[in-house]
Amino acid sequence: MKVVKFGGSSLASGEQIKKVYQIVASDPDRKIVVVSAPGKRNTEDAKVTDLLIGLAERALRHEKTENAFGEVIERYSSIAKELSLSHEIIDKIHDDLLDVLNGDRTKPEKFMDMVKASGEDNHAKLVAAYFRSRGAEAAYVHPGEAGMLVSDEPGNAQVLPESYEKLFSLRERPGIVIFPGFFGINSGGDVVTFSRSGSDITGSILANATKAEVYENFTDVDAVYAVNPNIVHNPKEIRELTYREMRELSYAGFSVFHEEALIPAFRAGIPVNVKNTNNPNAPGTRIVNERSSTNGPAIGIASDQGFCSIYVSKYLMNREIGFGRKLLHILEETGLSYEHTPSGIDDISVILRQNQLDAKVEELVLKRISEELDADEVKIEYNLALIMVVGEGMRHNIGTMARASKALARAKVNIEMINQGSSEVSMMFGVKEDDEMRAVRAFYEEFFIES
Repeated sequence: MKVVKFGGSSLASGEQIKKVYQIVASDPDRKIVVVSAPGKRNTEDAKVTDLLIGLAERALRHEKTENAFGEVIERYSSIAKELSLSHEIIDKIHDDLLDVLNGDRTKPEKFMDMVKASGEDNHAKLVAAYFRSRGAEAAYVHPGEAGMLVSDEPGNAQVLPESYEKLFSLRERPGIVIFPGFFGINSGGDVVTFSRSGSDITGSILANATKAEVYENFTDVDAVYAVNPNIVHNPKEIRELTYREMRELSYAGFSVFHEEALIPAFRAGIPVNVKNTNNPNAPGTRIVNERSSTNGPAIGIASDQGFCSIYVSKYLMNREIGFGRKLLHILEETGLSYEHTPSGIDDISVILRQNQLDAKVEELVLKRISEELDADEVKIEYNLALIMVVGEGMRHNIGTMARASKALARAKVNIEMINQGSSEVSMMFGVKEDDEMRAVRAFYEEFFIES
């Protein structure tokens, strides 16, 4: 039995949904289908989720919502028309969205969650209607009915342990289950969404709960690439990588999966297969617990911008008990979360997302660190990019760090920071944002282009 998830681009139009039906119908093991809200049909288009966010924001500001509401309904109507579905399904979607929009607005976060989740919920109803119109035995199932119980954290829901036993019964349902992604139900019966890209999380949870053989995640690319195709032309495809490698790459900017999305599947040891809706016969990329390291030290390179470094220097820091704890406590009290803390004997850097800082917070943090820790020097460096070179093979290859450093030297990129995780699965380099693309290309040429 397979759980299959289709992303927004795979469900953006009637033509795409016809492809989805053919993919599901071609394999009787594809029993549970997780549906995203309609994505972009072209680069100028808007995702339905973004339209819904705009609609909710207008409603919360007590502005007119007729045009924004009509824009959302028109997207579903155009899809239904392409699929030759009766107007009954659009009437249903219209009424359901209107009910949500007229709901309780006294708690803005919960109201926003209800409106956002309607994108997936209504699209699942439409997709199920199309499957039935083609003669398939298919049923829309609401997450609340199925037992997708989550914590009461709007926009960041966590699945509750008791959900897994309840969701197992989906395996026993006749026909094809069409399940909306992105949200669950709290103990009070309210809709609560996962973080953005939450449909991936839904699919991973269902794969675990139903003890699926594999979790197939259909998107709009043939495979996961070794590097961002917008930086390197025609990069190599990754045929197989581990969960740990995918987690590291997702953290550092890979957009294939949200970094938390695969945890439920990982815990159950279920392989994930990333495939292309537009080319379903391509083998795609398999994400597994373990793989043979036959490709060299690196499997992929990822990068992300928007970081800064708080540099703290103090003579004999290494002999001062509790220095690091006190430093991180200051950040905690200021409401700052950090990413990395590379250190030396007399200095330490704390890497964090710079969007957490403004002029007032920066002044407070620098003052507290300088005074409370009696630091010799404290400074903040902005506009850093972090680049991760990832691969299980690093643990068995000597000289990988030296190769990476030489590659950056040849590209004339200055290294602001280096950090290697204790797992030895990744190396992280901090560089100036202006040097990011040059650094990524240098790493790709070093580890993936045979000389």
